[in-house]
Amino acid sequence: MTTTGTGPVTLPGVAHRLAEVVRPFIGGDLPVRLRAWDGSETGTVGPLVELRSPDALRRLLWHPGELGAAQAYVTGELELHEDAEWDLDRALTYAFAVGRERGVAGARRTPAALVQALRTAAGLGVVGRPPAAPASQARVRGRLHSALRDRRAISHHYDLSNEFYELVLDPQMAYSCAYFTEPGMTLEQAQRAKLDLVCTKLGLTEGSRMLDVGCGWGSLSLHAAEHFGAQVTGVTIAAEQKRFIDARIAERGLTGRVEIRLQDYREVPERDHYDAVGSLEMGEHVGEGNYPTYAEVLRRAVRPGGRVLVQQMSRTGRHPGGGPFIESFIAPDMHMRPVGDTVAHLERAGLEVRDVHALREHYVATVAGWTQNLERHRDRLVELLGEEVFRVWRLYLVGGSMAFRDGRMGVDQVLCVRPGADHGLPARRDW
Repeated sequence: MTTTGTGPVTLPGVAHRLAEVVRPFIGGDLPVRLRAWDGSETGTVGPLVELRSPDALRRLLWHPGELGAAQAYVTGELELHEDAEWDLDRALTYAFAVGRERGVAGARRTPAALVQALRTAAGLGVVGRPPAAPASQARVRGRLHSALRDRRAISHHYDLSNEFYELVLDPQMAYSCAYFTEPGMTLEQAQRAKLDLVCTKLGLTEGSRMLDVGCGWGSLSLHAAEHFGAQVTGVTIAAEQKRFIDARIAERGLTGRVEIRLQDYREVPERDHYDAVGSLEMGEHVGEGNYPTYAEVLRRAVRPGGRVLVQQMSRTGRHPGGGPFIESFIAPDMHMRPVGDTVAHLERAGLEVRDVHALREHYVATVAGWTQNLERHRDRLVELLGEEVFRVWRLYLVGGSMAFRDGRMGVDQVLCVRPGADHGLPARRDW
């Protein structure tokens, strides 16, 4: 409340003031119901969004758009109230649709609108230094895609907690797109089908020597040895992953058949020549500048006539790293490109591309399985890593599912051979 010479004047609530000042920026009325930290509410349509703290607005002032909103959501300063009609997926889908319909991304704001927005922000006490970045936000330093920085970036995501991933992934710990060949398949069955598919494409038989580049928690390495009789070497730069796989090797009696090295892909010895090389969703992390080196490592590691299979996510348009949220919270320094550009990289390295298999729709089903596991184990995951990390992953999985569902991202298996000997592949095979 404020006063004038004629008596007290009651100012509108925070929610109403915000609704008015953002009209020029969102192309009209609020598309959501808004509740502010003073208890005021406005809006009649859409999900209920609550700004629980002025810091939510402060973050949006310093980082307009996706990053500021994500920071406010993961810290709990911004809350989406879910009900039978609105969950996080539906709310984000709705917000994207409204933004496209109104042309918000390309709209130009007048100087008057910007001045009024700053005045309102100042009046609400939200102008000031930026709030500290959330604890869950990545902090990696050093030269882009140097070995040291890559280790730090990978550690941020993959060394989170082995127990966390055991609760979210399937029992094989496959952290890549599954292959749903029949209706009603479980995530575990679909991941096993994917591993069978990869091993079949690579032509693995008893005694085949295989290199698994970026082996994760060993799903492909262990499967190839246990079910196809391969002799496997896996490389990872995540220490927690190596410890996990080494324990499983011992448990399954695979000592001497699977070796896991804590090793950067650039350190794979040039003298090593394998019958087959697999790399599942690791190429996204090497960077555009280093991709030719990565492709050359794959080529030189396989014998003439040997096969190479790369499973990799693809993306077109801006944000090859996946967007401000992904780049800041999930996978720093990641780089994705259209699948055709990846094929060109592999061909320039001297590999012959024999097959490209699109799996985009399968990733929607895969992420659905991970999301169900996340929600099922919510209490333990929050106990393990805290509410903030749980919210990061919830936003990550929902947003990722939307990207694959809507065609903004894809994932493909690219099967190659190294020329110079018979590769044994038919002209065309129905996998």
